Amino acid sequence: MTELPAKELTASLIEYPCEFPIKIFGLQQAGFAQAVLEVVTQHDPGFVAATMEMRASKNARYLSLTCTVHATSREQLDALYQDLCDHPSIVMVL
Repeated sequence: MTELPAKELTASLIEYPCEFPIKIFGLQQAGFAQAVLEVVTQHDPGFVAATMEMRASKNARYLSLTCTVHATSREQLDALYQDLCDHPSIVMVL
């Protein structure tokens, strides 16, 4: 088996800048969408809250939010994903 050079392993398949959708899941509770919005706007100050898509789970226990951010670099996306994953109200980020 041929190993890929380290440079190829770290290369991004995404061309920046671009519009990049992120799906965030959490328990449906007061303040969840606002908490997500605060984290997202820290990394994309131009994010418009009205573009956030919301969908409740079948039993309305969970809420999924889709935020399409203006991604300018891999570092920006990595930092955003890390902050979202570290938030106590967020269950999963895709």
